[in-house]
Amino acid sequence: MFVAIIQARMGSTRLPNKVMAKVLNKPLIEYLLERVSKAKYIDKIILATTENSEDEILAKHVSSLGYEVFKGSENDVLGRYYNAFLTLGELKDSVEGIIRITGDCPLFEPEICDKLIEKYINYNLDFANLDKTFAEGLDCAVFSKDLLYEANANTKLPFEREHITQYFNENRKKFNVSSLVNETDDSHYRITVDEYDDLEVVKNIIEYFDKSDQEMNIENIKGYLDSFPEIFALNSNIIRNEGLIKSLNSENSKSQRGKCDI
Repeated sequence: MFVAIIQARMGSTRLPNKVMAKVLNKPLIEYLLERVSKAKYIDKIILATTENSEDEILAKHVSSLGYEVFKGSENDVLGRYYNAFLTLGELKDSVEGIIRITGDCPLFEPEICDKLIEKYINYNLDFANLDKTFAEGLDCAVFSKDLLYEANANTKLPFEREHITQYFNENRKKFNVSSLVNETDDSHYRITVDEYDDLEVVKNIIEYFDKSDQEMNIENIKGYLDSFPEIFALNSNIIRNEGLIKSLNSENSKSQRGKCDI
């Protein structure tokens, strides 16, 4: 059994309320949930949001669609994942892997996630993620419940609890870890939603394929962006994983200040 836990909240600093932003009268979180549900290996989906009042509208909407919702800490995302996993009760004993998905990837690709899970199974991995050769916005990772237990018990720094895969990456030598590498380098494509320009790109993609007889998969999306360079250019100047990079820089600055104070 594989369970997908989707982290999402309304309080994004760069683009507030983005997960409930509507395209063709449907919130982006709904597009994401529909696509995640098509992954053949994923048996259960849980939305992990926060206890903040602003996230109530998100929780109610996702619940109305028939998905389970867990509310936890805003900043302790690792704790949010851990406690969301515990809500499975006896079912958690049969879980082979946990899929981490973020709410800013409405154009999630189920086939790519399935390939990642297949690698996780075939190589008996503890943690597997997508290489940076994939377009930004297809992000997913899979890890074992034992790794989740260990990370929750041993991770103390606020930064590491906010960015849950940091513990996995920093301790790669302890675990059986690997990445799925793409057949082509698609790293220059950006279909995530972090900023307003991202939303405009994704909005144009969804509206185009709504009128097209083509399937809205990554190969066809790439073809669309190649054919409409003015759309591709809208968010091409945004740095990949900009939020994580800023957090890393902030954490490093804190560390350096700490050393100077000694």
